[in-house]
Amino acid sequence: MEPVDVAIALLGAGALLAGVLPRVLERRPLSMPIAFLGLGMLVFLLPTGLPTPDPLRWPEVTTHLTEIGVIVALMGAGLKIDRPLSPVRWASTWRLLAIAMPLCIAAVALLGWWWAGLVPAAALLLGAVLAPTDPVLAADVQVGEPTDVEDSEDEVRFALTSEAGLNDGLAFPFVYAAIAIATTSLAPADWLARWFTVHVLYQIAVGFAGGLLIGWLLGKLFFRAPSQLRLARHAEGFLVLAATFLAYGLVEVAGGYGFLAVFVAARAIRAAERTHEFHSVLHDFAEQVERLLTVLLLLLFGGAVVGGLLAPLTWPAAVVGLALLLVIRPLSGWLSLRGAPGRPAEHWVIALFGIRGVGSFYYLAYATSRTDFPQAELLWATVGLVVIVSVVGHGIAATPVMQLLDRAGERSHDAPARHGAPEPTLDAVPADRGLPATSGRLPPQRAGTQQPPRR
Repeated sequence: MEPVDVAIALLGAGALLAGVLPRVLERRPLSMPIAFLGLGMLVFLLPTGLPTPDPLRWPEVTTHLTEIGVIVALMGAGLKIDRPLSPVRWASTWRLLAIAMPLCIAAVALLGWWWAGLVPAAALLLGAVLAPTDPVLAADVQVGEPTDVEDSEDEVRFALTSEAGLNDGLAFPFVYAAIAIATTSLAPADWLARWFTVHVLYQIAVGFAGGLLIGWLLGKLFFRAPSQLRLARHAEGFLVLAATFLAYGLVEVAGGYGFLAVFVAARAIRAAERTHEFHSVLHDFAEQVERLLTVLLLLLFGGAVVGGLLAPLTWPAAVVGLALLLVIRPLSGWLSLRGAPGRPAEHWVIALFGIRGVGSFYYLAYATSRTDFPQAELLWATVGLVVIVSVVGHGIAATPVMQLLDRAGERSHDAPARHGAPEPTLDAVPADRGLPATSGRLPPQRAGTQQPPRR
């Protein structure tokens, strides 16, 4: 057998399964990422002649494959959020970004250094790559397709989607800090000022402003241009790739964070004409491309696992990885959401479902391809273990947990009517919950409720 022929057949089978499995696994305690991770392990165990997809051997290929997967997922996530950007309406998101993520980075870095024996640069890198939640493998806990109703999402799905959309860009400064520590023998005072001014202030500002400008211009072209140039009239979904690559590429050329720019551009495009059907066209195309890329990445990840990716793993490093998923993220997420919108049960679900995945692979591949990190093999093994546990654990738990939350939300919504009291309107939500009149407490759109008609 020619390995190229086997690879082509495998991609065809994977694409076919990507269309079939979501229907088969719907509302079952099993996710598509679990199936394709297992399929990748099986295929690379067979004598097919396929080379082992070792990320340490192919760091540049790993970097760019994961990079494309993340930016397409970020564009899709930005387009499908119905809730307009607002300091109050996005309170859960800001808390997760400003409190939970730095706590996760600090705790993992400290444990990695103190418990797992990592040198400071490697320990900080481990914290930075494991802190962001993943926009690629978290479809089961994210909001559904765009609708005409603002705040149509429940708080859990909204918080997890918006957090994954923004924290992939905001983790980059910590990755750069780890690279600086690994590549310089200077004291922190000699590189800290430049790191803060360039990698924190400048690159975040350029990423946000560039994404906003590009998204605004594309929104004008899609919805406000003269009729012959108004691209929304033609409903061509592939234009979502044009928006994704333009936002990412132009902002990266300008020295900003492209991940942040893609998500912000998607929000700006959505704000240009919030109720237009073209948003669904763009989102659906992005989702299809994202699914195909996810299949490819999971098949390769499965091959890397059976090829020995986890061989350098030590018990102390494994404990650090499991502590992130079982202790650090749940506690830091719960603490950050104290006083935020939503019920306590919803806060715990948000804290527990911080899924790790393709974004972590990208950051690790990017850093290790830029400089020789000590203990790089151990870092890859630890991140690989965390992603496996996250894919399996979260994949099994996501469907039943979200179904329980949906039923609880519907009972809460219907309770006044059952007791003979008038059903509350959205304007009746207490102001002390930190929510606007449209509270986001409607039953979730992806939980079997009827989608509102489009205008």
